[in-house]
Amino acid sequence: MIVKKLRLQRGRSQEHLAELTNLSVRTIQRLERGHKPGLETLKSLAAVFEVDIQTFEAGDSDMNTQHLKADEVQAMHYVKGVIEFYSHVLMYVVFTSTFLLNGGWHLQGIHWPFLGWALGLTMHGLWAHDAFSWITPPKWELRLVEKRLGRKL
Repeated sequence: MIVKKLRLQRGRSQEHLAELTNLSVRTIQRLERGHKPGLETLKSLAAVFEVDIQTFEAGDSDMNTQHLKADEVQAMHYVKGVIEFYSHVLMYVVFTSTFLLNGGWHLQGIHWPFLGWALGLTMHGLWAHDAFSWITPPKWELRLVEKRLGRKL
């Protein structure tokens, strides 16, 4: 998560970081989840973030919690839940719209699964959010983490 912390502090998206480091977005995602990077990857990250390569190397090879405080880890997990909620909303909207446009509403009793899904989506939203606010990219993730922490990252 040190990669994620540095990325958020500098207001970069995963895509932008991947572009700057000549890595794939998938590699950036893996690093943020704690996968061990190779030497060339470490060099690229250190150059882009302008930090020493030792910043990314842990003695026990656990990058998930190195250099992070407990409240920072907790806030990042909270933000992950919020992002998952938005993905759930998008999936519901796309699937329901596609189904509706193809005339699927004419089937008898078909509304019950969609109502159940909507109820689940509502519960997911209530669980993921403390409060709703309009967020503007690319720094929305950083603002949400800092809001959760109650301080700057």
